[in-house]
Amino acid sequence: MRAGRLDQRITIQRKARVTDAMGGFVETWSDLETVWAEVRPLSTREVWDAMRISAETRMRARIRFRGDDAGAPYYTSADRVAWKGRTYGVERVVEIGRREGLEILMVEGQAS
Repeated sequence: MRAGRLDQRITIQRKARVTDAMGGFVETWSDLETVWAEVRPLSTREVWDAMRISAETRMRARIRFRGDDAGAPYYTSADRVAWKGRTYGVERVVEIGRREGLEILMVEGQAS
């Protein structure tokens, strides 16, 4: 993983439960971490969904490895990524090499 390619800042977010004034809770997204990444587009296509056509953009972000002592990545498909004012649902997180980096495959507009 070359540092020069990590030229974009992305924010990884996770759902969190926050109590509201009525004693219940509301689910909201909270920032986990802002990291340097290499972000590249993979594909774009139009999808017929709920009686309308919408665009679907797939992206790939590569970041330095972040995980626990057992080698499992901190991030999962339940998280999402915010980049340049847009949000991307995480499809999967794949380890690159031996704890060298993580590849995050994501789709725009699909929150997990």
